[in-house]
Amino acid sequence: MKKFNFRKVLDGFTASSPGSGSSGGSNSGGGAGSSAPHSGGPAGLLREEIQESLTSEYFQICKTVRHGFPYQPTALAFDPVQKILAIGTRTGAIRILGRPGVDCYCQHESGAAVLQLQFLINEGALVSAGSDDTLHLWNLRQKRPAILHSLKFNRERITYCHLPFQSKWLYVGTERGNTHIVNIESFILSGYVIMWNKAIELSTKTHPGPVVHLSDSPRDEGKLLIGYENGTVVFWDLKSKRAELRLYYDEAIHSIDWHHEGRQFMCSHSDGSLTLWNLKNPSRPFQITIPHGKSQREGRKSESCKPILKVEYKTCRNSEPFIIFSGGLSYDKACRRPSLTIMHGKAITVLEMDHPIVEFLTLCETPYPNEFQEPYAVVVLLEKDLIVVDLTQSNFPIFENPYPMDIHESPVTCTAYFADCPPDLILVLYAIGVKHKKQGYSNKEWPITGGAWNLGTQTYPEIIITGHADGSIKFWDASAITLQMLYKLKTSKVFEKQKIGDGKQTCEIVEEDPYAIQMIYWCPESRIFCVSGVSAYVIIYKFSRHEITTEIVSLEVRLQYDVEDIITPEPETSPPFPDLSSQLPSSRSLSGSTNTVASEGVTKDSIPCLNVKTRPVRMPPGYQAELVIQLVWVDGEPPQQITSLAVSSAYGIVAFGNCNGLAVVDFIQKTVLLSMGTIDLYRSSDLYQRQPRSPRKNKQFIAGLTELNDSPVPLELERCKSPTSGLPTRTPEAAPGFYRNEIPAVRQRNQVHHLPDNVNGHCTSPTSQSCGSGKRLSSADVSKVNRWGPGRPPFRKAQSAACMEISLPVTTEESRENSYSRSRSSSISSIDKDSKEAITALYFMESFARKNDSTISPCLFVGTSLGMVLIMSLSLPSAEEQRLTEPVMVLPSGTFLSLKGAVLTFSCMDRTGGLMQPPYEVWRDPNNIDENEKSWRRKLVVNCPSLSQETGDHQYTIICSEKQAKVFSLPSQTCLYVHNITETSFILQADVVVMCNSACLACFCANGHIMIMSLPSLRPMLDVNYLPLTDMRIARTFCFTNEGQALYLVSPTEIQRLTYSQEMCDNLQDMLGDLFTPIETPEAQNRGFLKGLFGGSGQTFDREELFGEAAAGKASRSLAQHIPGPGSIEGMKGAAGGVMGELTRARIALDERGQRLGELEEKTAGMMTSAEAFSKHAHELMLKYKDKKWYQF
Repeated sequence: MKKFNFRKVLDGFTASSPGSGSSGGSNSGGGAGSSAPHSGGPAGLLREEIQESLTSEYFQICKTVRHGFPYQPTALAFDPVQKILAIGTRTGAIRILGRPGVDCYCQHESGAAVLQLQFLINEGALVSAGSDDTLHLWNLRQKRPAILHSLKFNRERITYCHLPFQSKWLYVGTERGNTHIVNIESFILSGYVIMWNKAIELSTKTHPGPVVHLSDSPRDEGKLLIGYENGTVVFWDLKSKRAELRLYYDEAIHSIDWHHEGRQFMCSHSDGSLTLWNLKNPSRPFQITIPHGKSQREGRKSESCKPILKVEYKTCRNSEPFIIFSGGLSYDKACRRPSLTIMHGKAITVLEMDHPIVEFLTLCETPYPNEFQEPYAVVVLLEKDLIVVDLTQSNFPIFENPYPMDIHESPVTCTAYFADCPPDLILVLYAIGVKHKKQGYSNKEWPITGGAWNLGTQTYPEIIITGHADGSIKFWDASAITLQMLYKLKTSKVFEKQKIGDGKQTCEIVEEDPYAIQMIYWCPESRIFCVSGVSAYVIIYKFSRHEITTEIVSLEVRLQYDVEDIITPEPETSPPFPDLSSQLPSSRSLSGSTNTVASEGVTKDSIPCLNVKTRPVRMPPGYQAELVIQLVWVDGEPPQQITSLAVSSAYGIVAFGNCNGLAVVDFIQKTVLLSMGTIDLYRSSDLYQRQPRSPRKNKQFIAGLTELNDSPVPLELERCKSPTSGLPTRTPEAAPGFYRNEIPAVRQRNQVHHLPDNVNGHCTSPTSQSCGSGKRLSSADVSKVNRWGPGRPPFRKAQSAACMEISLPVTTEESRENSYSRSRSSSISSIDKDSKEAITALYFMESFARKNDSTISPCLFVGTSLGMVLIMSLSLPSAEEQRLTEPVMVLPSGTFLSLKGAVLTFSCMDRTGGLMQPPYEVWRDPNNIDENEKSWRRKLVVNCPSLSQETGDHQYTIICSEKQAKVFSLPSQTCLYVHNITETSFILQADVVVMCNSACLACFCANGHIMIMSLPSLRPMLDVNYLPLTDMRIARTFCFTNEGQALYLVSPTEIQRLTYSQEMCDNLQDMLGDLFTPIETPEAQNRGFLKGLFGGSGQTFDREELFGEAAAGKASRSLAQHIPGPGSIEGMKGAAGGVMGELTRARIALDERGQRLGELEEKTAGMMTSAEAFSKHAHELMLKYKDKKWYQF
């Protein structure tokens, strides 16, 4: 006996009832997060079908890792034992780098720029000096570094810091020329101060300037070398507290470095000179060189050069010392790039850099300053790059950087994030990309190898795709919170290079970067890749492992809605339902035709922004261009930028839209299926009941005059016209408003059909010459081509400075349309607003196109900026073998759904709550010779089951807009749930993602909130004020993906990844790398008996005895203030959070209360004792004077 399904009977009643209209406008009730109740039982039954497993305990927001080059770097430091590198930035950030995978980001709360960084070598700690005159001590022995102590200087500005190796006393130089000493362990200022007026000669009349250098002598730790900005150098004896030597030079000093023996040091100066000083003869330098100065005659001073900002003087045991400096170039070479100069013996090598040098450090084998340094590499920090130069090879090659420091090689314009993608993709992309890597790197391993890192528990592959301003696409392996570039694709190679005078049409749209990527669509399973660019083009790529040489197929599409002439009908004579012979403004039809070419000196028409290469092009293995689609100019107006993009590999169709309309292209047959304005998509089902107009052909430009030459093709036949055939074709199943291609011809420039346009509910005739008593406005009366939105009369722009818009009379039918109860949007129901309805979201899916459909079929969901959702039905050949020859049809289904705000995203769920994936084609190599010999047959994967009314199945469709989210049941189109996400702001990014095998809706709002809602009930799971929108860069690049991951471009050079998964937050510590690993400090070299006897002071220098509180006293409290950091014991008490933190605070409060009660009890007992003593003494005094008379006193 056949099973009777009562639920579907009720569902059928609900679907056919007047209260559940297809527009969904009556279903949008309910407050934020409320489920909109509908009459009848099916909605309640549908809600109860799915048992949601997600709860709020599954979600928590947490930053994971930051990739890319530190934005605006200012400081650099290196630990030679731990072999880790630290970079400070102008925004107060510190990046600590070790071996690949060890990458830590930390931030000063004040946001002050980092002036200098100093490692406590092999101690797992770092000292940072900020522009707010605060010193911070960071603990690196934990995966998330924390500040242990801070010391804020109140009266002096910090200019330089120096921490001797294996010392706990930090020397701090200030702008006033004074030198202070800080105890690193307690972060307390010592009473020992070297005042500037005691360091210089008493006879000196001028201030020496700020301290620019501090270092202890390699020969004697009790001597401190102090360099002042004006050229004064003081050799200070710490024990005797006096200046042992004073050296003077005419030019300002920028840096100083010691020879390892401690007898000589080198200074760099502002005139581009290097001076070498000997302590035995301090009166003048024994060597002065200007490396890049022109040689002069004897007796004349060498020509001055640019300042040498820093010099390092490093010795080698078996060769000449290295002298490495930045700057110092000649002034007459103004066009030369920033450079680093390496002097080794008589050889001078100048390494030109792409960006200005911020700082550099020489990496040496030993941490001891009194040994041969043996330099092996130079780390150069540039404004936008980090490079390491190999000093062990004579040609000084650079090391290949394992960090993703080149994300910003060209500015990032868009991002895409894919988690849990096919695992073989990473290996395939890497194998292709490694062939195109640059050559000439050093053959040695990357020298920064500190820290420890393992893969952790996260094993699923992740891929990040970045689009750039130069048209390049980069694929990155983002698995296990690392980032490594896999493959780079240059989309600009499909276009001809623009000559100096040929970029005029592009320049009118884009000032620069005509190849900039705007949108990315990638199907990892089929490996179909599609991009849209700022110059209104779409490129479809297919992946192949074989190189080919072929011509690039291109299509040109007209997608513009411009008014040529304006008719002002008289209100009293305008019929409410005009016939087909009446004429309204003749409008440029939306068409894909590309035959019209602008004559010389005439308005541009049918010209693309960029020129596709017409010659055969060699395409290397990887992604190869399959088809280029370009929007063209129409009547002098440039094409509008593309706002939405979607591709279906299973259907072989790409759809894209902009503020004018929608285009659908068959990239298998290389034909345009649909190209029409947003208004025309509504057709006879338009909520405004507008009638379609007949189409017209392109304008012919003859002798500078515009003539209309329209063919009297019947409207119904024109609707069904094939995009490639000359004659219209009508099929029995054809309905008004759909288009099909009849001839699958592949052309370089395809002629495409003309499309009808709707204007104000009237139908324009191409053959009529007048419009009753209407008044025609000449082109001289219209300052520019005018546009109007749906359901509005045309506007005429007044030719005045104010450019006021004057509305024309409204007809009876238009008044009725404006008062229609189910208006698509309140923003267009009034004629006072002029706005276009842009296509903002597209989605291919197997779904129910119409009410009461019994089976699913291929559909295209179209979302607009006015909150409307239209479902287009796709008719594909039934047999796969006919796909290359049979036409594909696009039919507007007449189904409309509505939301508040622009539509952002779609998704579908099956009746069990599982997220349905769109069907896709299994990848096969299109250039594989063996496969091509076989019969052409595609293998398709459909992830959704066959749904039908008889089995009682249905779909849930999730739609999210800028303001709200709705869940509809299809095919009944019943709105089951509605959630008003925000009223005061708007959503920037929304995605339906999978989390713990369940679907949820993730949203990022413009006010900085990240919100997660369960599906299909739209119950709020998480709402965190994470990040206020301070830059459009964040809005453009923020994206969610599965498994609780998200990312955005936090700065022009850095990607910030975050997680909203509680499980990943808990496991994050295991995934992060360790910055500190226990390593024994290398032993100092044996100096030998003679060198110890004659090589310098053999006495041990006790800094504690000299700088401690017992000998030096305490520093003034007003000079500096000690602030406990959150990583210290005091800070941990204040920063404790959660339940344990509350318990700890409660226990501390109880202890303090008990302590106060104990003190109060003691005070009470003391007062009682005092009272008893007072009473006793008073009684004794009374007895003593009891019997005495008054005169006896």
